[in-house]
Amino acid sequence: MQSYTIGQAARLLGVSPDTARRWADAGRVATHRDEGGRRLIDGRDLAAFSVEVGQGAHLDDAEPYTSARNAFPGIVTAVKLGDVAAQVEIQAGPHRLVSLLTREAVEELGLEVGMQATARVKSTSVHIDRT
Repeated sequence: MQSYTIGQAARLLGVSPDTARRWADAGRVATHRDEGGRRLIDGRDLAAFSVEVGQGAHLDDAEPYTSARNAFPGIVTAVKLGDVAAQVEIQAGPHRLVSLLTREAVEELGLEVGMQATARVKSTSVHIDRT
């Protein structure tokens, strides 16, 4: 069974290592120590906890209701406007997402570099790489 350090778990959860450490200290996720004294989280425990954290994110009343499950809150890093189409880039933690949409939609949403936005991904095909 693969185990993860607090830092690795934090990256996978999209939070800071301090947040992951506080969650572990509060007993929200179980840890154990390796021979070197580092705190580790078992892969199965981290997977279950990540689902719990993901479900809790949808309890925020400020979030709009949507059927799209894959939400990536982040910051707009680029907006490229064409005559009809536009390209918007969002940095959501370690993830860079690029969306192609109409210029009209960008203008209606008032999207500009530096503002908060959430990219929502809905797809019929998801590829997974083992790391």
